[in-house]
Amino acid sequence: MFNKWRKYSYAAQKDQRHQIWWVLLWVLAFFVLYAALTTFFFSMRVLENETMQPGLRAGDRFIFSSNKIYSFLAGKDLLGGEPPFRRGNVVLVDMSLKENSDVVKNVIDILLRFFTLQRVSLFNTREHYYIKRVIGLPGDEISMTNFVLRLKPADEKYALTEFELSDRPYVPTIPQIPALWDESIPFSGNMDTRILGENECFVLSDDRSNTNDSRTWGPIPVDIVVGKLLFRYWPFTKLGRP
Repeated sequence: MFNKWRKYSYAAQKDQRHQIWWVLLWVLAFFVLYAALTTFFFSMRVLENETMQPGLRAGDRFIFSSNKIYSFLAGKDLLGGEPPFRRGNVVLVDMSLKENSDVVKNVIDILLRFFTLQRVSLFNTREHYYIKRVIGLPGDEISMTNFVLRLKPADEKYALTEFELSDRPYVPTIPQIPALWDESIPFSGNMDTRILGENECFVLSDDRSNTNDSRTWGPIPVDIVVGKLLFRYWPFTKLGRP
């Protein structure tokens, strides 16, 4: 009888609508906060492939810092200034920034990824987002021998290997090359010397048999590197900074 009274009571119905509106407002506020945080402070990404083995594996989930907040706090654009990453850092590259981006579609994509725990996206992240390691910075003179880069920074006299100049230690996967494979064949593991421009950086896969990186794209603009890896939160057995 009491529940039947609440069903026909105007005050009870008004109170119920009021509660529903509050729930919706809290969800909306939480989403707006999440969207702001993931746009300006950090982003959460899943490694979809084995291009960064052996250190990072497909299915690993990461938190990346956002370079937008760095640019805002520094009061300058990333181009022409010191980039917010170092040699050896794992970064998130957004190749879609080479073209005009749809703001509305981006907002809807954030919403989908939020409510599906990063499992559903409007974009094909395999085509837009790449997790790579920064090897060369603006002004570096670089060359490659047997899949290992040598670099001479603009203010240095001598070239060193990528490992000696890296901000963090890492071990790439070096593929075995057939005996008849030589420098005339693309992606043989060797590269002639070149100098990076003032707004260019050079990124590579840790698995050097995968050439979906600056060996294919060429040096990339600093401003399409949208974040630096901060933390691996999945799997729990590998929790922490890689």
